Amino acid sequence: MADYPRPPFPKQTQPVPGSQGRMDPYPDCGEERYVGAGKLQGKVALITGADSGIGRAVAIAFAREGADVAIGYLDEHEDAQETARWVERAGRQCLLLPGDLADKAVCREIVDKTVAQFGRLDVLVNNAAFQMTHERFEDIPDDEWVRTFDINITAMFRICQAAVPHMQPGASIINTSSVNSDMPKPTLLPYATTKGAIANFTGGLAQLLGERGIRVNSVAPGPIWTPLIPATMPAEEVEQFGSNTPLGRPGQPVEVAPLYVLLASDEGSYLSGERFGVTGGRPIL
Repeated sequence: MADYPRPPFPKQTQPVPGSQGRMDPYPDCGEERYVGAGKLQGKVALITGADSGIGRAVAIAFAREGADVAIGYLDEHEDAQETARWVERAGRQCLLLPGDLADKAVCREIVDKTVAQFGRLDVLVNNAAFQMTHERFEDIPDDEWVRTFDINITAMFRICQAAVPHMQPGASIINTSSVNSDMPKPTLLPYATTKGAIANFTGGLAQLLGERGIRVNSVAPGPIWTPLIPATMPAEEVEQFGSNTPLGRPGQPVEVAPLYVLLASDEGSYLSGERFGVTGGRPIL
C-alpha cells in the first residue's frame, strides 16, 4: 500500500478555483501509479472539472484504459494542459473545453463539441463543483448560494439533457456527490445541500434512463486532497484535513479513480442508481 501523506500539512490557502501546482504536498492523480487494462477501449468520455484533482485522476485512468477524453474546466489552463499531456502520453486524444458551467450555453456546447470531435459519447462524468466555507448562516451571500447550485446541480441537469440524446445502450453517467450528501458539514451548507440533491437526481435519472440501457450512478468521495481544499477552506482546516477519518488521512485522487473506471466500464453493467462512498472509513447511509 502506498505511504500517502498524513496531516498535519503546511498551512496554505489559494484563490478560487485553486491550482494543483501550488499544493503542498502535491496530490497523486495516478500520473506514475495508475496502470490500465483496456477496460474502456474505444470509448469516448466527457469529464467536467478534469483539470485537476479527482477529475484529472479519472481522465488519466480513462485514457490508460483506452478512452479518448474531453475535459471541461473553468479557466485553470495550466492544470488542464498538464492533464491533457498525461492523456496524450497514454496514446489517446484529449479535447480541452474551458467555460463557466453556470452558463446554460456552455453546458450544451461542451457536449456538442465532444460529439463533433469524436463522433460519439459513451461516458459522462459530472465532476465540477464549487464550495465556500462560512461559520455563520447569516454570512452566506445570496449570489454564492445561487452559484453553488448553478455549478453543482443545475449544470449537471443541463449537461445530462444535452448528452443523453447522443448516448447509446451501454452508456454510463457518473455524478460526483460527496460524503456531505448524508453527513452535511454545516460550514459548507450550500455545497452539502447540492450534494444531497445530486444523490437524489442520480437515483431518479437512473430510473428514467434504465429502459434505454443508460446507467447512472454517483460517487461520494471525501475527504480527498484536491485544489478545492486550500482554495475554499481556512488554513487551519487545511492543516488537519482528513485527520478525522478512521484511516487518519485524506484520500488521494488516484484512490478514487478506479471506482469511476468500474462504473464506466462494461464490468459495471448491472450497477445503476447507486451511490458509492470513497471516504477513508466514514460510512455513508
